[in-house]
Amino acid sequence: MVLNSETKNISIPLNEDEAIVLFEWLAKFNITDNTTFFQDQAEQRVLFNLEAILEKNIPSMFSDEYKTTLLKARERLRDKE
Repeated sequence: MVLNSETKNISIPLNEDEAIVLFEWLAKFNITDNTTFFQDQAEQRVLFNLEAILEKNIPSMFSDEYKTTLLKARERLRDKE
């Protein structure tokens, strides 16, 4: 992601479970034909960039156990009844 000198970075704290679940949703969303969803291409670019940032920061996604990790993360994040 290229930032101009007028743009500053912000941090959005996510725990690992949140990052994994968000990454999976973004990855699915970004490969669908969602062009009518956006008012401006910049909105789509933000989601592509966020997916790439998450991918670089989730080392477990390259593990053979990733599917299990994802399922457990989803379970921990669900609302308890």
